[in-house]
Amino acid sequence: MTLYHFGNCLALVYVPYYLTYKYSGLSEYGAFWKCIQAGGIYIFTQLVKMLALATFFPTADNVGGEGYDLIGEFLKSSIDLADLVGILLSLNNIPGKGHAKILTAGVGWAGAEVLLTRFLLLWVGARGAEFDWKYIQKSLESNINLVQHITTATLVWLWSRHDLKRSLVPIVVGTFSIF
Repeated sequence: MTLYHFGNCLALVYVPYYLTYKYSGLSEYGAFWKCIQAGGIYIFTQLVKMLALATFFPTADNVGGEGYDLIGEFLKSSIDLADLVGILLSLNNIPGKGHAKILTAGVGWAGAEVLLTRFLLLWVGARGAEFDWKYIQKSLESNINLVQHITTATLVWLWSRHDLKRSLVPIVVGTFSIF
């Protein structure tokens, strides 16, 4: 029964990514390698974020229960702007029309994220002796993340267009509210 639960969780996680790639027309563009490259940019961006957080934003030792460091926490959350730079970099590396760029960057970015964050969690937890709803919830959450990453790629692509009025306000507000 645990193998069935593990297979169900894997299907809930990875089948929507396959269906999005297959039926959105990306397979007709031959965009598989570009999705892999967008995933590589995701990995590089996460490594840069981890190094920046470990180097420039040390943890505060609030042993005595001093206060909440609002400025430090704001600066730590501002490192998520590196994700937008990574998505912009992956969008610039993809040739073709706008919708193909957006879908390729979004599916590649989300696919790398789900592969690196969910697979080990499901491998260790969903194969356990007991059924637990949290793995179904995490599997369904990855589908929401797919939509969120495609939407973020759309927002970054719209910002990068030269014929539209540029404003950083929606991107910055979206970054601090979504991530």
